[in-house]
Amino acid sequence: MYALTNGRIYTGQEELTDRALLIQDDQIVGWVDAAAVDADCPVVDLQGDAIAPGFIDLQLNGCGGVMFNDAITTETLEVMHWTNLRSGTTSFLPTLITAPDADMLAALAVVHQYRQSSPYNVLGLHLEGPYLNPKRKGIHNEAYIRPADRTMLQQIVDYGQETVKLITLAPEQVNPEEIRQLVAAGILVSAGHTNATFEQAIAGFEAGVGMVTHLFNAMSPWQGRSPGMVGAVFRQGVYAGIIADGQHVHYESIRLSHQILQDKLLLVTDATPPVGTQMDSFWIGGQEVFYRDGKCVSAEGTLGGSALSMMEAVTNCVHQVGLPLAEALRMASTYPAQTIGVDDQLGKIAPGYIANLVIFDSDLQITGMVDRGQYLSKNDLLPRYLPDLKTV
Repeated sequence: MYALTNGRIYTGQEELTDRALLIQDDQIVGWVDAAAVDADCPVVDLQGDAIAPGFIDLQLNGCGGVMFNDAITTETLEVMHWTNLRSGTTSFLPTLITAPDADMLAALAVVHQYRQSSPYNVLGLHLEGPYLNPKRKGIHNEAYIRPADRTMLQQIVDYGQETVKLITLAPEQVNPEEIRQLVAAGILVSAGHTNATFEQAIAGFEAGVGMVTHLFNAMSPWQGRSPGMVGAVFRQGVYAGIIADGQHVHYESIRLSHQILQDKLLLVTDATPPVGTQMDSFWIGGQEVFYRDGKCVSAEGTLGGSALSMMEAVTNCVHQVGLPLAEALRMASTYPAQTIGVDDQLGKIAPGYIANLVIFDSDLQITGMVDRGQYLSKNDLLPRYLPDLKTV
């Protein structure tokens, strides 16, 4: 057991001061008055920094110079994990965008294998596609967008929620029976890259769709005579991921969405290889994407993911959207945990929860992390890459 002392604790429910947070093995034991820590208990003095639950990113294509679609290996997941730790994220869903069945099967197998040793870092796979609407394909490769296939769906279902946490599809392109099949297996179905009418969107929610992927982006907009998918989200009050980089969505749209959805609005990054690197271009969906002025964009002007970290998203919500810090932190941890049903172990600081924590100063800069109970200082979080991994 060891204690984190002299820090402000954001538990996900309340803010605590003058408390020492006790950690043993990979779990949170609880907190005691700072003066009550046993003399023989090792102590880490946080010197006034804040502690919060580690961030949970439900949409992460790549980072640290790697893209999951390009190298579907456990080594890629390891690079993504260590890059994540440098910006506050302890748990994530590696996201495979629209790809052939062979790549989907490889991703299922790799995530299943990785989770045997790191179930609280990689929480499962996010399949973003291929059952999308070509009219809202974004950067996805249209050559691989296709109708749902019964055989492939069954293989996804056979792996189940322990491997597949989330699948993004266009509900107007998939039969309600197929949506119900996925939901019955415990897989969260999210609407995205969709051109659904308001009525089609509501029908999808009634079939079991429980979330939307990157709210506002790649979906039918809310218009006066045609509320579209966005209007249906606000009507139904489902979970919604949003990319708070100032490029994908106007900050005022984030503020208004939060006013409507409250604890159903959660932060995602949709991050790509430039995060944590000096890269200025990469490939995605068969197109070269350029990272310029904070934006990832193809030569045709199509957004291709983001170069956003979760800590930057939290900072933007505080400084640009005007949300309280405690709420922005919940949007990055507590609400994502609730969305995929792991909030009994992650997303809060409470006795018995996994000790995945982010530590940051008053400028919202990362000063340390706790990863499955292991305290990591800022120096421990310097870039780590596996030299034998082929990067983009």
